[in-house]
Amino acid sequence: MTAPLLLVSFAVLAAVAGPLLRLGTWADRSPRLAIFAWQAVSVSAVLSVILAGVSLAMPVMPTTTGVADFLQACAIVLRQQYSTPGGAALSTAGATLAILVLGRVLYCLVAELVSARRDRLKQLGSLSLISRRDPATGMLVVDHDVPAAYCLPGRRSEIVFTTAALGALDAEQRDAVLRHEQAHLRGQHHVVLGAADALVRAFPKVSLFVVARAEMGRLVELIADDKAAAGENNRLAVATALVRLAEAGSAPASALAASGTATVVRVRRLAAPAAPLRRVRVALTVAAATTVLALPLGVAATPAMATAQAQMCPLELPEIS
Repeated sequence: MTAPLLLVSFAVLAAVAGPLLRLGTWADRSPRLAIFAWQAVSVSAVLSVILAGVSLAMPVMPTTTGVADFLQACAIVLRQQYSTPGGAALSTAGATLAILVLGRVLYCLVAELVSARRDRLKQLGSLSLISRRDPATGMLVVDHDVPAAYCLPGRRSEIVFTTAALGALDAEQRDAVLRHEQAHLRGQHHVVLGAADALVRAFPKVSLFVVARAEMGRLVELIADDKAAAGENNRLAVATALVRLAEAGSAPASALAASGTATVVRVRRLAAPAAPLRRVRVALTVAAATTVLALPLGVAATPAMATAQAQMCPLELPEIS
């Protein structure tokens, strides 16, 4: 029972303490690293609950080299577990927990992917009727009196500008916004946000996943801003473009808009960029996030490792006369 208790405790700790990652300014100074940290904590929390259920269902995982031997050993362990008082109830509860949590996550992930793809195809269908393609940039232009620019990710990715946006931005600012949207597409940011949306959909009352989704939505915009602002002069162009697009209405649900999230904070960051994190701090953060990811696996594997060690025969050293 030690491993399941430790895993559940770790999941609760991750869910409670995870939102503290948003404290300070370190995430704005290294948004890619911050996204990795949020993903590590979120995945670790879910994985801990699943492995806790597996540990209840199979208290001691057998260690064998062959598949047939492994399955036979599993059957023996399960038979012993079910023969003890309360063993059957614990095993059933653990297996049910693991299957429900894993099934819920997979179902919501598939549902998010299907829903996002359906929305994108619907939006692309509408754009095919009302837009025209700019021969110079390849982007789609829509006649509209609200300045807006956004991208539709996926296999048929597109970047969309309204005529009002083209009129509100000068050539340098248009190029900056175009680079911003291209950064979203190349970075596959919709995949990052889709996975975060799936966890929120699966467990909407867990604040960790809600906060993580909001933070990652902001962080991908910072990454795209940095890509668009390749030089010192470009930072001003990106900031000005964000201000001029800020009055735009919301982009389609399946789109990533240049002015969609935390515009004021992003403009301030572009105007007065902070120094990037030092290498030592980056290395420590990566090590901590990796440890958070690996810890549930290590806890779950400890009984099996102990069993394997107990089964090993110690080497006897020859006596020296």
